[in-house]
Amino acid sequence: MLEREFEKLYYKFRANYCKNLFAGVKEGSLNPTDSYCLEVIFLLNRPTVNEFAEYVNISLPNASYRINNLITKGYVKKLVSEYDRREYHLEVTDKFLSQYGANASFNTKLMNKIREEFSEEEIDVLEGMIKRIVDEIME
Repeated sequence: MLEREFEKLYYKFRANYCKNLFAGVKEGSLNPTDSYCLEVIFLLNRPTVNEFAEYVNISLPNASYRINNLITKGYVKKLVSEYDRREYHLEVTDKFLSQYGANASFNTKLMNKIREEFSEEEIDVLEGMIKRIVDEIME
């Protein structure tokens, strides 16, 4: 069934992400909430503090606490907005990217395997389907 297979695929990606994220973390330096906050900041691509708080549906003081904790641990930095000096954008540091980058090697291996196992036509169909799925999710 499509739903079950898609769910299995999603879980495989998530499991690999969690494995790689926690593998590079020193004991006690990040808790699961920290990890998810980092991922959201990364995926939102330089959100403001307000955008982050709204996205994860937490209060601004709670968001500030979590962000300051991640700054102290060296995973996030605040950058003053070019347009409004009162506003800050959040950016993950190289410390996070080096751990997150482990997923890139997983993706590279997977793409190489797909190219070995599938025909050009199958790859074109898969690529088109993935693009359509991403577009649906973005709406």
